[in-house]
Amino acid sequence: MSGTDNALDVAVRQLDMVAERINLDPAIHKRLRVPARCYIVSCPVRMDDDSVEVFTGYRVHHNTSRGPAKGGIRYHPDVTLDETTALSMWMTWKCAVVDIPYGGAKGGVACNPKQMSRNELQHLTRRYTSELVNVFGPRTDIPAPDVYTNPQIMAWIMDTYSMSIGYAEPGVVTGKPIPVGGSLGRNEATSRGCVFSIYSTLKHLKRDVNEQTVAVQGYGNVGYHAAHILHDAGATIVAASDSRGGVYNPKGLDPRDLAAHKNETGTVQGYPGADSITNEELLELECTVLIPAALENQITERNADRIKADILAEGANGPTTPAADDILYDRGKYHLPDVLANAGGVTVSYFEWVQGLERYFWTEDEVNSKLKGIMDRAFENVWHLSQTEKVNMRMASYMIAVKRVAEAMLLRGLYPQ
Repeated sequence: MSGTDNALDVAVRQLDMVAERINLDPAIHKRLRVPARCYIVSCPVRMDDDSVEVFTGYRVHHNTSRGPAKGGIRYHPDVTLDETTALSMWMTWKCAVVDIPYGGAKGGVACNPKQMSRNELQHLTRRYTSELVNVFGPRTDIPAPDVYTNPQIMAWIMDTYSMSIGYAEPGVVTGKPIPVGGSLGRNEATSRGCVFSIYSTLKHLKRDVNEQTVAVQGYGNVGYHAAHILHDAGATIVAASDSRGGVYNPKGLDPRDLAAHKNETGTVQGYPGADSITNEELLELECTVLIPAALENQITERNADRIKADILAEGANGPTTPAADDILYDRGKYHLPDVLANAGGVTVSYFEWVQGLERYFWTEDEVNSKLKGIMDRAFENVWHLSQTEKVNMRMASYMIAVKRVAEAMLLRGLYPQ
């Protein structure tokens, strides 16, 4: 995890601030500060050289009062229980703010997928799934892709789970390939939802997308799709970066050509006609829209006062610390938090889950139209509360989300008494 702030400390501080603001019931507050359950599993894997490596995997359910646990699985060397717990809490709020019937979960394995073969990744995925086969399920816990996981890994999870129960169950996981029950529009859904939030902001500000200059930190699935959707709409993509560094051209970058360069070389660096920059420099560039789509704690009190973009749309989970939130708000920035801006992924995951349960699938236009409706409604609710209560967009999002979760918890009661 980047930065010095512990992700779980950040998540809990955010909840505490919201609880005070909305006068949250103390018993509900206590329950929401800790996860409902945590799983830590050992995943021994026979590697290609016939050695055995043991990886540690995690799955955390933060709260399931509103529905089954929902959240991605990431493969990254820095995966920890604290990070996974924080991400599961953020998933609870994300599902609630867009009002879909899920609770929050997250999973991960501490590994370096860049140094593993396809065969090793398959063995790791199947072992991790086998260890959690009694946890996963279409009515209990539905994983999805996250950092360094993809539709193929979701297909292996689905197959491993299906083999264990004796029949194909596409509803156990979302973000799958289309031939095994995936949804059209899912691959770019997180990015599209982020772009819808940017469009809504521009509409309120009476600004044209053609006038926007955009910098994207993190040129993975979310960053790339956000860049090419905005580029196709007329915005100018001036910078992009990955874990090795970034590139900058004030006259604009071609997102698809840049993606092809990254696929060929493994990095955006060295892209012809662009200057080399660091990830830190990208955040402080002259631009109108900044999309942090990398890892946590990228914008902190140390650099928030140097952010020049007017609109910040969080494509990643937890890229901004609470202290930085306050600085950006005081500076008049339009800051779209992760629980709102990147909720398009879990929303279309919900669509995929529904389609899988019904065995009836929608067109891509239907998916995108339904996504826009949910994202637009969620944005307007958050924007209105932010304006009336004079709080930043994250606080407004959390106020809406925590109230919805608390209401469900109070209605269901405490079992057993």
